[in-house]
Amino acid sequence: MKKHFFNATLLWAFLSLALWTTGCSDDDGYPDVDGQAPSIALTADHIQTAAGRTFTLEGTITDADGISTIQLQCADLYLNKTIDLIEIYDKPLETYKLSYNFEIQPNEIGEQFTVKVTVTDVGGRSVSQDVRITLDGDFENPIFVIAPTNGSMVTALLREGEIPKFTMNISVTDDRALDYLILNIEGIEEYTNLRVDADGGKAFEQAFDITMPAEKKDYPMTISVYDKTGKSSTIECTVSVTDVQDFEKMYLADVATEAELNSDVFGVPMRIDHVGEYQYQALYYCRNANTEIFFLPQKTSFSPVCYGLDPENEDMLTDDPSTAKPIVLTHANVYYKINFNILQKTYEIDFYSVEDAIDPWPASMTYGLPTMDKWNDGGSTMMDFTFGMTSTNPTEVVSLKQDATNPHLFYYDPMSLTGGESMNFIIHNYHTDQWWNFVRWCSDTEDNPEVFGYYNGSSMKNAAYTGPTTTQDVWSKPRVTATGSYQFWFDSHLGRAKLVRVN
Repeated sequence: MKKHFFNATLLWAFLSLALWTTGCSDDDGYPDVDGQAPSIALTADHIQTAAGRTFTLEGTITDADGISTIQLQCADLYLNKTIDLIEIYDKPLETYKLSYNFEIQPNEIGEQFTVKVTVTDVGGRSVSQDVRITLDGDFENPIFVIAPTNGSMVTALLREGEIPKFTMNISVTDDRALDYLILNIEGIEEYTNLRVDADGGKAFEQAFDITMPAEKKDYPMTISVYDKTGKSSTIECTVSVTDVQDFEKMYLADVATEAELNSDVFGVPMRIDHVGEYQYQALYYCRNANTEIFFLPQKTSFSPVCYGLDPENEDMLTDDPSTAKPIVLTHANVYYKINFNILQKTYEIDFYSVEDAIDPWPASMTYGLPTMDKWNDGGSTMMDFTFGMTSTNPTEVVSLKQDATNPHLFYYDPMSLTGGESMNFIIHNYHTDQWWNFVRWCSDTEDNPEVFGYYNGSSMKNAAYTGPTTTQDVWSKPRVTATGSYQFWFDSHLGRAKLVRVN
């Protein structure tokens, strides 16, 4: 018995000596090279991101003995990921480029988190490093809420005995923090790279009372705004000093404030028709008696030019925003037709009933009721005639609701939209068989739709219709500025639509 005990003791001593001589190893028998713990060189130990966005853990990991696993853990984010290199590559690696993407949930309400990165080598040695994740990342450029339209003409009118001047209101927002605004009007010393600090707020407003030289001339103007991270947005336009300008575009404003002029996605103010030199015609459905309107050559402000009643002679118009009185439309539930001449400052007002208004589709078809002409071939297959917005095809049209008073007016219940998203739609009839160009409207431009023309390729037409038509297959893709609830309205007689903010 003593002999056996002595031999077992010698065997254990020999095995212990062998293990001590060769160093530690895992169950797969990987020998030590330097016996040192792994090395982690992460690209950043602080990552700024935001809810709904993806951040990336990046870096270089090295270990002469061989990297076995990498663990990424953060209980608050429900992150528990093990990257097993031996399982992936069938062997340990001495160098590994870490690049792991993780998406923050859109409804995440936390502000900061710690992700622990733990690396273990084949000898069981490990090292950890923490990465701080904060939801304060800045990914968006500042947004002009109220400002001249990019590429537009701002007019400073030459009036007898007066110095040409205008008021320009600027309103800007940012998802994080605004830094400053730069206004530059070339050739005007007072407004050469004029800087106005925004003091780090998320919103900034400034009214500029600008005086121009009393001579006919155009001046390039640039407005740039910067946030605290250096992201910027810029508007380039022209200040035109002139006596009377034949404006290419004119708009009807039925709202009272500049905030309302700029809180819509599109459609406010409403584009009207330029029918001749200095002459314009507005067709407008008046839902409420005593609606007050003005006419504007610029979309975003009541200044520098605003056409309304001259307080000294209400049979004439004035273009001075400081004195113009609103034109009051006294009748409800009728279409108004207003013709005016901005050179002569004259205007005429008339109106007609909703029964006299004409839609572009055949009079034999009634919205919401079955039509026998499903294929426009005189067939006998019945289908309800409806239309609405679609981003794909006529089988996925969400039909509009028809107004109870005006059969030419259609709407959706308020919808929630997210700031920064871009829409994509045309207005098309619903159809189970993807019958294109049956009844369809397309807009004049993608980003800033103003007129919705009845598509000339449509199969169904009313010969008596004289409203806007189009041959261009343009899909509307306006960008939503601010998150909120919006309501869509469409007038099939006028070919006008709007998407406006509601409480």
